[in-house]
Amino acid sequence: MTATLLSGVLTEVLIPVSAVIGIAFALIQWVLVSKVKVSPDQRHPVPASGGDKNGYSDYLIEEEEALNDHSVVAKCAEIQNAISEGATSFLFTEYQYVGVFMVAFAILIFLFLGSVEGFSTKSQPCTYSKDKTCKPALANAIFSTVSFLLGAVTSVVSGFLGMKIATYANARTTLEARKGVGKAFIVAFRSGAVMGFLLAANGLLVLYISINLFKLYYGDDWEGLFEAITGYGLGGSSMALFGRVGGGIYTKAADVGADLVGKVERNIPEDDPRNPAVIADNVGDNVGDIAGMGSDLFGSYAESSCAALVVASISSFGINHDLTAMFYPLLISSMGIIVCLITTLFATDFFEIKQVKEIEPALKKQLIISTALMTVGIAIVSWIALPSSFTIFNFGVQKKVKNWELFFCVAIGLWAGLVIGFVTEYYTSNAYSPVQDVADSCRTGAATNVIFGLALGYKSVIIPIFAIAVSIFVSFSLAAMYGIAVAALGMLSTIATGLAIDAYGPISDNAGGIAEMAGMSHRIRERTDALDAAGNTTAAIGKGFAIGSAALVSLALFGAFVSRAAISTVDVLTPKVFIGLIVGAMLPYWFSAMTMKSVGSAALKMVEEVRRQFNTIPGLMEGTAKPDYANCVKISTDASIKEMIPPGCLVMLTPLIVGIFFGVETLSGVLAGSLVSGVQIAISASNTGGAWDNAKKYIEAGASEHARTLGPKGSDPHKAAVIGDTIGDPLKDTSGPSLNILIKLMAVESLVFAPFFATHGGLLFKIF
Repeated sequence: MTATLLSGVLTEVLIPVSAVIGIAFALIQWVLVSKVKVSPDQRHPVPASGGDKNGYSDYLIEEEEALNDHSVVAKCAEIQNAISEGATSFLFTEYQYVGVFMVAFAILIFLFLGSVEGFSTKSQPCTYSKDKTCKPALANAIFSTVSFLLGAVTSVVSGFLGMKIATYANARTTLEARKGVGKAFIVAFRSGAVMGFLLAANGLLVLYISINLFKLYYGDDWEGLFEAITGYGLGGSSMALFGRVGGGIYTKAADVGADLVGKVERNIPEDDPRNPAVIADNVGDNVGDIAGMGSDLFGSYAESSCAALVVASISSFGINHDLTAMFYPLLISSMGIIVCLITTLFATDFFEIKQVKEIEPALKKQLIISTALMTVGIAIVSWIALPSSFTIFNFGVQKKVKNWELFFCVAIGLWAGLVIGFVTEYYTSNAYSPVQDVADSCRTGAATNVIFGLALGYKSVIIPIFAIAVSIFVSFSLAAMYGIAVAALGMLSTIATGLAIDAYGPISDNAGGIAEMAGMSHRIRERTDALDAAGNTTAAIGKGFAIGSAALVSLALFGAFVSRAAISTVDVLTPKVFIGLIVGAMLPYWFSAMTMKSVGSAALKMVEEVRRQFNTIPGLMEGTAKPDYANCVKISTDASIKEMIPPGCLVMLTPLIVGIFFGVETLSGVLAGSLVSGVQIAISASNTGGAWDNAKKYIEAGASEHARTLGPKGSDPHKAAVIGDTIGDPLKDTSGPSLNILIKLMAVESLVFAPFFATHGGLLFKIF
């Protein structure tokens, strides 16, 4: 095996430096966003004109209409504070409950893994290299517990930081919309970039530091070291599950309640300040779509990195202690940060958006540019960080692989992500015929709208599944399970750009809500609606990436679990495996039923509360009295905290129960079944909901002759579209996105507990 061009010392420098560059870039973007003030500054005279192309040197109050309207700025600031306080309050409440779980589960990890060798402190033969000795099982238990807690804390911090920047930027986006759609776009996108780069850089930096700290104890025992690191992925996804489910229930309870009573029954505009659920709805966008998505994609990143590192540690990289090649997954992520940094400049500095129709193409260009640049970046990393040939562990044997084959594995994952993104966009954007057909079906009522929407969701699964299948086949053929792990990493390598365009959506949605509540002109609302419509599509693309990467990550973790549990083959015709397979395929349906019903129950309470306020508060409909926003926020908070626990327990307890009582073979069936059915349901649910949402917006915007025949707001087709959107809300924002966490979380949990299951599992089969 030849040496790598990149030295180990340089590798140790490049990874943390790129992470620090990512954090610095995020802070620069935040400083630029903060230059937009949300308080009237009367110390400076209003200039007649001037300013740079992004509008940061323009005086804020200068606008096309209502010059020097300080009351609008003050109103925006007041609404922003209410949203920020509501989101912060919810997340702190959620994290208190999740913190208790985190500690309890950490104790469980320690007890289960420590008991594998009876809490022995003696060194033991290595699992894969029997001629060598590895650190005791007790050490593995301690370090797996520590890495679990590190992953959990990093996930929580990622979600919280994302929420804070989103609530910081929403009113600023609204105020910049007064100067033009281009300036509002830049504020929203820069804010999304803050979240994207902070998450990508923090995830990489914490993982890198953890490995180096663990190495102080483990020394040359890389097998034990990287097995302990898998807890990092488990911690990340555990917190993501509760963030996604809790945030999803919160946001959709408020959204459904606000829509059904406000838009359908009372015929008032979306985000009308008279609607009692409007603040809760805007809070929900931040805790669900921002904090939840941030934790979700962090979990995918952590798990794909851990899966790749585990397989590499028992391949020639780990056996020969080749540090540079071992850190190949981290170098890919480092290159991704630099590539995304360059890509972001294309949206914020190199080109300027002047018209509404340029918004969506600008966001699509971000995906294309980042993918093209990253392909070159992967080639460079593969050339300098990998030997020309090496061996990869493949179910008990070492498979010979060349560096260019690994390049293809990462690249095919990257391009499969782009394919999934564009297919998702085609099926969820109102610029294309599928969504326009759904909108047209509203002519004959809500029933036909629902039928068309469901059909669209089912059909939208076809191409993404083929893309995932091709990437799995090629990457596995070239480099076994390691190939699949790095393909997942390739799909997530542009995570900073993906999160930027994803976070942009909820920020724009909030900006529109603030414009409505602050009583700004129809012209401003049209601009924020245009930003929001593009954001809906990008949110769907983000969910597509999350689901696609979850499928690859889950399969890679599954392979690592099978190897670690010493299963030679998984035979579906064996009764033990088949019962697991069929039960595993059922789990996504059970989980979806729980999350959908949770949204329904919470929405029911919200609808009753909104109706009560409209019926009992004199002057509310006339706008002379103020609604009780706080009570609606409390209803959403209480319902989501209560309702997130049962689905969370289902996911977290299933691998433990199956592994302990039925053994590793049945558990392998459960993992395979949940992966196969979970991906299909997740894609169709997300795309169906996205299509219904944009069909409603298509009618509301009335941008084409066809759309105008279906409108205006309040018409029968529009009411049918609102009902479809309301049904789709929990599909696209709660059950759909949560399913990708289900499939990867069960896989990483099974991998972490594999030593215990292999030693003590299958109690029922041992008895009978």
